[in-house]
Amino acid sequence: MSGAEGPSYWLGNETLRVPAALFALNRKRLCDKLRSNKDVSKGSIVVLQGGEETQRYCTDTGIIFRQESFFHWAFGVTESDCYGAIDVDTGKSILFIPKLPESYAVWMGKIHPPEHFKEKYAIEEVKYTNDIADTLSAKKPSTLLTLRGVNTDSGSTCKEASFEGISQFNVNNTILHPEIVECRVFKTDMELEVLRYSNRISSEAHKEVMKAAKVGMKEYELESVFLHYCYKHGGMRHTSYTCICGSGDNSSVLHYGHAGAPNDKTLQDGDMCLFDMGGEYYCYGSDITCSFPANGKFTPDQRAIYDAVLKSSRAVMKAVKPGVAWPDMHRLADRVHLEELTKIGILKGNVDEMLKVHLGAIFMPHGLGHFLGIDVHDVGGYPEGVDRIDLPGLKSLRTARNLQERMVLTIEPGIYFIDHVLDQALANPAQSCFINNEILQRFREFGGVRIEDDIVVAANGMELLTCVPRTVEEIEAFMAEGKCDKKALHQVMFSEQL
Repeated sequence: MSGAEGPSYWLGNETLRVPAALFALNRKRLCDKLRSNKDVSKGSIVVLQGGEETQRYCTDTGIIFRQESFFHWAFGVTESDCYGAIDVDTGKSILFIPKLPESYAVWMGKIHPPEHFKEKYAIEEVKYTNDIADTLSAKKPSTLLTLRGVNTDSGSTCKEASFEGISQFNVNNTILHPEIVECRVFKTDMELEVLRYSNRISSEAHKEVMKAAKVGMKEYELESVFLHYCYKHGGMRHTSYTCICGSGDNSSVLHYGHAGAPNDKTLQDGDMCLFDMGGEYYCYGSDITCSFPANGKFTPDQRAIYDAVLKSSRAVMKAVKPGVAWPDMHRLADRVHLEELTKIGILKGNVDEMLKVHLGAIFMPHGLGHFLGIDVHDVGGYPEGVDRIDLPGLKSLRTARNLQERMVLTIEPGIYFIDHVLDQALANPAQSCFINNEILQRFREFGGVRIEDDIVVAANGMELLTCVPRTVEEIEAFMAEGKCDKKALHQVMFSEQL
């Protein structure tokens, strides 16, 4: 990776080296953007607070730390309880690290001096967190720019930097958030390299899952195959989100896998599997969904639904380019789904009329895709001036922006047979008139199919980051190969025993 000659993050073996230069460039981009903002006065300093160590409820059991996303974007620091300051005029940065007690050396490891972190992260200056006020005061800043804003996906407000003595400074907490969010929307070449790596490892892990899958396994067994591959071969200790490993009717539960539905069903002959999993490397994520039959062979109905979703996925990929409105891509996927469901016989009538009553949202209630980066649902979906579209399906889009180069998004169309949603549609005369209920009954226990890939918007189209078997023929051949591999291994082991 360009810039790798300086300090870098690396976990050895075949894992990716990520240069500290990636974060220096991010800080420069932020300063350039802030200097062009007429509301930012000379002498302003950005102050960000990193993530804090937490324990499980009231116990002393620690939760594995993962850095707060904005702080990671700016500094790439893996340690907790840090602060960072960036001089907007000069671009020079200060990292503030906690002054650790001597007991840390007994229980947690070596206590490193500030010079260690200065070299590790290529930061101009490193101080202790209890010196923040004095250090910043000596710089005589006109304004401290702190981070406060609402995440448009979660509705939560990000944690604004706060430290003892901050009241002596002039603080502005409204300018920084929209500017740093917009910086994060557009990925640099170095950031794209990390996202390519996360996708490559996660794609390979999905392929291992498909090869290992067989009737009689538990969903969580296949989740463990994914997690093991990502960590062993990719150095990914974290996933981007809770793994969704749905089989049979669970494949229609959009966010399956949570504590109340913990990937614990047994794969049955004839089940469709929908596995949505993504590994995360150095906080940069991936988000990939593969759908395949548990027994390795599609039934005619499974093939029909799968091909319908694949057709919509490829239609969107072909249409993606700078200037395209993302809601139009969602509408395109809806149209393809309705056309294909009509061919199958589940629907009847005019597709344009179906679209008017939002029939597409019955089969795809979620949005087509979302931004991806340091967060799986990355920031920047709804900046000022971009409003949600309050219509079924479209209201679930995590962005309604026009596409631009260097945006990274997921494309994840799906068709699901969700009893609750289908019953509502059948009770609605405006929608039920398009549904052939007799044929629909055949699909009531089907579950769902989702095909999710990660892409980068490029100058003349898009770059596909994900690489997994996608056609029915590819999946069946790949899964058959996996079964042959297992059979050959069993024969070798049996002959050795003899």
